[in-house]
Amino acid sequence: MGEKLVLIDGHSILNRAFFGIPDLTNSEGLHTNAVYGFLNIMFKILEEEQPDYLTVAFDVSEPTFRHKMFAEYKGTRKPMAQELREQVPLMKEMLKAMGVTTIEKGGYEADDLLGTIAKQSEQKGLTVSVVSGDRDLLQLATDHIKIRIPKTKRTGTEIEDYNAAEVQEKYQVTPIEFIDVKALMGDTADNIPGVPGIGEKTATAIIAQYGSVENAYAHVDELKPPRASKNLKEYYDLAQMSKTLATIEIHADIDYDLSGAKLNGISSLYTEEAYLLCKRLEFKNLLNRFAVETPKNQAAEHFKLVEDRKEAEKVFAKLRGKDCGFYIVFGDKKRDSHEEADGQMNLFAAGDMPGADSEPSGIVESAENDAVECCLGAAISTGEEETFFIKAGENLPAKQILSMFTASEAASYATLDLKPQLAALGLLERQVNGNIGLSNLFDGVLAAYLLNPLKNEYPYEDIAKDYMGQMIPSKADLLGKLTIEQAMKDAPEAFLNYVCYMAYVAQASKKTLETDLKEEGMDHLFTEIEMPLVFTLADMENEGIIACREALTEYGDKLAVRIAELEKQIYEEAGEEFNINSPKQLGVILFEKLSMPYGKKTKTGYSTAADVLDRLAPEYPIVSDILEYRQLTKLKSTYADGLVNYIAKDGRIHTSFNQTITATGRLSSTEPNLQNIPMRIELGRLIRKAFVPKEGFEFMDADYSQIELRVLAHMSGDEKLIEAYREAQDIHRITASQVFHIPFDEVTDLQRRNAKAVNFGIVYGISSFGLSQDLSISKKEAAEYIERYFETYPKIKTFLDGLVAEAKEKGYVTTMFGRRRPVPELSSSNFMQRSFGERVAMNSPIQGTAADIIKIAMIRVHDRLLKENLKSRLILTVHDELLVETAIEEEDAVRKILEEEMHGAADLAVTLEIDAHVGKNWYEAK
Repeated sequence: MGEKLVLIDGHSILNRAFFGIPDLTNSEGLHTNAVYGFLNIMFKILEEEQPDYLTVAFDVSEPTFRHKMFAEYKGTRKPMAQELREQVPLMKEMLKAMGVTTIEKGGYEADDLLGTIAKQSEQKGLTVSVVSGDRDLLQLATDHIKIRIPKTKRTGTEIEDYNAAEVQEKYQVTPIEFIDVKALMGDTADNIPGVPGIGEKTATAIIAQYGSVENAYAHVDELKPPRASKNLKEYYDLAQMSKTLATIEIHADIDYDLSGAKLNGISSLYTEEAYLLCKRLEFKNLLNRFAVETPKNQAAEHFKLVEDRKEAEKVFAKLRGKDCGFYIVFGDKKRDSHEEADGQMNLFAAGDMPGADSEPSGIVESAENDAVECCLGAAISTGEEETFFIKAGENLPAKQILSMFTASEAASYATLDLKPQLAALGLLERQVNGNIGLSNLFDGVLAAYLLNPLKNEYPYEDIAKDYMGQMIPSKADLLGKLTIEQAMKDAPEAFLNYVCYMAYVAQASKKTLETDLKEEGMDHLFTEIEMPLVFTLADMENEGIIACREALTEYGDKLAVRIAELEKQIYEEAGEEFNINSPKQLGVILFEKLSMPYGKKTKTGYSTAADVLDRLAPEYPIVSDILEYRQLTKLKSTYADGLVNYIAKDGRIHTSFNQTITATGRLSSTEPNLQNIPMRIELGRLIRKAFVPKEGFEFMDADYSQIELRVLAHMSGDEKLIEAYREAQDIHRITASQVFHIPFDEVTDLQRRNAKAVNFGIVYGISSFGLSQDLSISKKEAAEYIERYFETYPKIKTFLDGLVAEAKEKGYVTTMFGRRRPVPELSSSNFMQRSFGERVAMNSPIQGTAADIIKIAMIRVHDRLLKENLKSRLILTVHDELLVETAIEEEDAVRKILEEEMHGAADLAVTLEIDAHVGKNWYEAK
């Protein structure tokens, strides 16, 4: 047989993909996992089959002839999950974009359409493959019709193949007899009744012997067991109806033209329309399949390279009074010990070694000089027909380009990712320089983050798609794996397009982003908090914090001694040596050799996750030692050894602060992450001794006391909680007193600890199960604690319930300052997802408000230190904590600034309290 036809059961494969792949959403909030999984399965089949024709059949949501025969047909099926339902039209749109023939018809199921086309095509001499997750289609199998049933697993998609011989071998009946087996046994999935009392085993034996329901009935008195004989006699009409329901119609009245389903090779599916849709749905792993030329827009036709000084001056002269988009392009810069992100530049000081007598102005100047030296030029855009890249060179030095730019008089300056560009613009430690000031600077990435904080990143092509309605090539599309400097040299046209797109998108998206921010009530948040914070964070990154190599080495040596002790103890307790870091070997020791409970076996061995070991630790010393061993080895590798690699030539670590990572608005830090230094164990806290101020300075550390609980008191308006704070009482002790109905002075330390767990747990929407785990008490007892808590503070319960209700109605919750956090999980059909959504709805307004307050405090402290011409500098923040490298003679002034600005960051019903301490290292200051 010559030509091949592949038929796909659309809803069946979508359903299989939906349940086989974790939930995925794109930046629009569209669920995409079913479409993504379907495409992967389809491509796998097509690559294996290399067919000449392809058709996908879909069900129609209207009754079929089977429903008219038996009203209860498929009546037990649950409604399709909403997350899957919304993907059906997306799937059809994708297939249309690929030019794939689809078919559906009222009154028939997709199975009937597939069966009819398969049989007709077989008669025409084609080899047919039918792809479905539904085994009902096995009845269609012949020597020339193969049924392919995909199974989506973590390791990939596996496919079971059935021609007639394979059906006979596995089910002991022919494909046609397979219908009769189902007629006798019924089908709970389709609500086909079958014959009561006859299961799969009996049905298979009867049909294997007699060949059909009708022949079995003709020999009904001979059937075994006797129950089957009796029931088939009594329910023969039910068996006949069930057979009709189970039989796929192979003569459906459809209009199908095989020639219209012709596939001119798999590559014919990779159309420009499908490429754009894959980009929209953010199927990045599929884009490399497309060899289509990346679509161009009109702007790209006007991108121009400028290398002449006079021509550059003309470009900058055009900026006067216009909205301008810009992007400062940096080369591939390396810091002493690790490589920076391509095209970006972290700012750091040169020559500010511990003990060096350098002034802040010198630090700033060196960072700015360093940024200028790394500058390859500037992309400038004033609209679709005016985008230039002004290239730095011998005749047009970068310094000259940047000075012309900062002297220009544009109405506004928009960019994407402003912070890395501030040093080159001469804006470190200053908010105004020439005509470029905070009031007319705009960061499109920050705006896009506020409007949709659930995304992982905000590349220019996504901003163009979401806020300009344009599909444009990404950096990867243009440059592939080339670095900025490599692209500039080896792919100049692609390089020009990339840098110009950065400036063009910044300018062209600004108006829409501003409008959307205003409509969603976040324009004030953007202009008064997030944009000023860019300058504060840039200065903090530039300053950095001194990390003493010797102290880190000494700390690592201490850890190594304790790790060796623990290793020896663990081996003695186990009775043998083994690889403690191997979950597989550890599982065998704990759950087989030592016969410990709670052993949960997985495909790779026993689970030795923290939650399993935490349950065992109180009873088994070896487990307690293993948990400590894990903590200390992580401390050694991540911090004692790892931090050394981040010390720059000035002796300081310059972490990068991220504004656009967390959905709640909290800051994070990377390269390295200084916000995750462990604080719960003393050995973890000791690492802070390695961080020291420069000579003549000390550290002053100030952190908010119970800021989230204070925010909760204010936002809920609960009088009892507000009163407790106003009277400056021990909030955990007074909570224990009120919840447990005992006098304040008689509260035990244990009761206070329990009340503290409840206080903070409530903020995070803790469940009775979660609290029971935290306090090692029963779920019932934990539920009673929570119930008493809400009886004590009734307005908190009303407030939290109101947040969940608001999130369900609006789809988002807000902080005091207007920051929105979408909560799509609340509309999920999955109970666990909805429960998570409820916790998010309760916690995000509280945690987000606290984050906003800390940001305001940071900006105010940073600015006052500059305005009062102090040498002291804000250098680090960790959650609710600010660290200032303080000139010793400025201690009183800095303490006053911290107290005034942190207290005054927000006007709450309760006072914002801070704890401030000084020390000769970070450990002492905390």
